[in-house]
Amino acid sequence: MKLRAAKSALLVVDMQLFFLDPASPTYTSGGPAVIPAVARLVAAFRAAERPVIYTKHVHHADGLDSGVMGWWWKGMCVEGSPESEIHPALAPRPREKVVLKHRYSAFYDTDLATVLRCLGVEDVVVCGIMTNLCCESTARDAYYRDYRVFVPADGTGSIDEELHVASLMNLAFGFASVTTAGAIAGRLEALRPRGGAA
Repeated sequence: MKLRAAKSALLVVDMQLFFLDPASPTYTSGGPAVIPAVARLVAAFRAAERPVIYTKHVHHADGLDSGVMGWWWKGMCVEGSPESEIHPALAPRPREKVVLKHRYSAFYDTDLATVLRCLGVEDVVVCGIMTNLCCESTARDAYYRDYRVFVPADGTGSIDEELHVASLMNLAFGFASVTTAGAIAGRLEALRPRGGAA
């Protein structure tokens, strides 16, 4: 399955300081290593003038929206806090969509499906962290909604390699085309606007 670049969008999942700062109690050790690949994807989609959509996993300071997640996990990422922000190397542009979510999947109780439909998107590329939680949940939900899903193995990360690889194997078996950031960027090359200043 090849990415149809003209019908594609990039979903950058939860690349927040809450997960990427080594001082954070929720540090995702496989996160920093994927920043270059995610940055390459962001640059490729922007250059091709295709949508880049970010997600931020956040909760109300009083935990009003945490539900069972507040019991399952110690510590919630509070909306509006410094650690809730996207890593500066991947910062969204002012007009790029940022989806605020309270569960693993970026589709659950958000407007993501509406945004993708309005943009005419049919192929989604899911990158970010964690591979086995928010990325996999989002990829599965995209598949259930009849999107063609692509997951770059080098553009997703988790707390350890075993969980990362197991998730990619699950996705490749039934939900997504597991590929690389380079291969996806290559598909976007043909859409880059020609001409203009060098």
